[in-house]
Amino acid sequence: MGTIIKPLVSQLHRPSPTSKVLVLACMLGLGLSACQPNTVEQTDTAVKNDNENENVSVTQINQTDTTGKPVVYQVFTCLYGNTNTTNKAWGTIAENGVGKFSDFTDVALRDIKSLGTTHVWYTGVPHHALVNDYTNDGIGNDDPDVVKGRAGSPYAVKDYYNVNPDLADNPANRLAEFEALIGRTHANGMQVIIDIVPNHVARNYHSISAPKGEPDFGANDDKTNTYSRHNNFYYVVGEDFQVPQASDGYLPLGGETHPLNDGQFYESPAKWTGNGSRVAKPDINDWYETVKINYGVKPDGSHDFPALPNDYANKTAAEHLAFWQAQAADDIPDSWRKFEHIAQYWLAKGVDGFRYDMAEMVPVEFWSYLNSHIKHTKPNAFILAEVYNPDLYRDYIHLGKMDYLYDKVDLYDSLKAIIQGKASTAAIATVQAKVSDIEQHMLHFLENHDEQRINTVDFAGNPFNALPAMVVSATLSRSPTLLYFGQDVGESGAENAGFGQPTRTSIFDYVGVPAHQRWMNNGKFDGGQSTSDEKTLRAYYQTLLNLSHTATALSGEYRELDSLQRQNKVVGYDDSVFAFSRFSNTQQLIIVSNFSQVQGKQFTLELPSSLIQAWHLLGNAKLTDLLKNAQLNQQLILNKDGSASVNIELSPLQSVILGVNK
Repeated sequence: MGTIIKPLVSQLHRPSPTSKVLVLACMLGLGLSACQPNTVEQTDTAVKNDNENENVSVTQINQTDTTGKPVVYQVFTCLYGNTNTTNKAWGTIAENGVGKFSDFTDVALRDIKSLGTTHVWYTGVPHHALVNDYTNDGIGNDDPDVVKGRAGSPYAVKDYYNVNPDLADNPANRLAEFEALIGRTHANGMQVIIDIVPNHVARNYHSISAPKGEPDFGANDDKTNTYSRHNNFYYVVGEDFQVPQASDGYLPLGGETHPLNDGQFYESPAKWTGNGSRVAKPDINDWYETVKINYGVKPDGSHDFPALPNDYANKTAAEHLAFWQAQAADDIPDSWRKFEHIAQYWLAKGVDGFRYDMAEMVPVEFWSYLNSHIKHTKPNAFILAEVYNPDLYRDYIHLGKMDYLYDKVDLYDSLKAIIQGKASTAAIATVQAKVSDIEQHMLHFLENHDEQRINTVDFAGNPFNALPAMVVSATLSRSPTLLYFGQDVGESGAENAGFGQPTRTSIFDYVGVPAHQRWMNNGKFDGGQSTSDEKTLRAYYQTLLNLSHTATALSGEYRELDSLQRQNKVVGYDDSVFAFSRFSNTQQLIIVSNFSQVQGKQFTLELPSSLIQAWHLLGNAKLTDLLKNAQLNQQLILNKDGSASVNIELSPLQSVILGVNK
């Protein structure tokens, strides 16, 4: 959820392609043709290229299974398969179309897999509040006054025990259709992640699908008290909820007439709003479509549940589970049990893991409770959390038993600033050092549903400008890499969709995703309508991401080489260049990226003797550029003092991943 989206939207025009972009595409060291699709065959350490067959789609890829770095493909499920290109602001499903579970055919899933994907995060699957009539399927209508957009926020969940009816060919059969998608995803060699949004639920939460004996959130609350340990919500006692006062000309549904669009929503007494607002009439910029869940945190901030001893940071998930099982039943807040039941329900359906929205707004003890139960059921479950406060990272990893957290505040923000010319590449080594003890837990990304698209004037200007950052992001640590759908073909998110703002593909509206639709080519997923730039970009992502999770060195150690070049004032090495090494017992890599959009770089990269010793390198070594799978003419030269050096020559925006051949 991260970003608070204001209702005011403005039009952002798509940047026009220029000859400069086409030239840059040919300078990026793709290892694949910049003008045509090609076959990619994946081996354990390198990407082999076939530039002779011009008619073979780049999605045809033969991969070696690996237990290396995960690659998570985030797909906004209701947008992915939509072929409608109308994109009318505030458009209905009939006008703008919507994607379905059935759009994820075996062809589509093989295409996703071809990007090196190990896990598919199907965003927006749990049934959330939306403005569409499904009363014939026994689903009550949602009130536009407390729904953001027409498609609704995926983070305002209305029924945790079923899925979004928009996504089903037959809404009455929607759960079975999702279960079939889980099966297809598994059959294509990938795991399934869905969202759990623990901090809040939709203002009108009501499950019609909960198992027998599972009461709704709030069904047993004592509404005469602001707080009670086993209440699921907090209450503004004695006051009724009031719809926020709109600003900047905002009107629900863009002002369209609707039976429930009357500025009224009945809730008595009013509940606290999802972002913590404690007033009966929240602000229009609050998360007014949601209500906050009570986890046993009193209004004064004190905790009303057992404290987890500090030494549990060093204990296993099984030991955490034993701790909670030893507590008195009445000491565990009811909301904890409800979410544990929800997680177990989806694990039983075949879901392999969860992404937790705004996890830091929920106490870490709850995460210990929930995740230890999950790991007991599925030890290899993939647990990803949205946490933005670096001071909390270690608590949520070690005490909360999270597998992965967003590396947004440090790495993502630094890479974005470097792309924009606002920071030196030296920042990369600095921020990576800050998480050196937890680097394998920090998921890397350059796009997700909360962030601006790369291909916007507010971010990179064009998608090629971000490729050096993508190489760094994907190879810097042992952590997973997240790819947002459409990123690999340069989607710009320029549409004025309604509630959603341009520069981000709207998560609130029914809308098409143009660059992705061109690649999708009416379900063929062969880039048949894509531009040459889009095919070039896709090929680069495919090569890089497959390499990222098959190269053994990328699951090994990291040494930054940046500070040594700066200390020794290496001629030609500057604030647009970043170099580091990744290595294992079986593979040694040197990775160098040039972030400059206009200047090539040429310098002699120096490697310290300590690194050469760690590599067990005894003499000069030949080099292979793994992005091109090309043997290079230059060698790594071993010096008398045990250090080494290699000549590096980079075009603008070029990266090299050099394999050392002993």
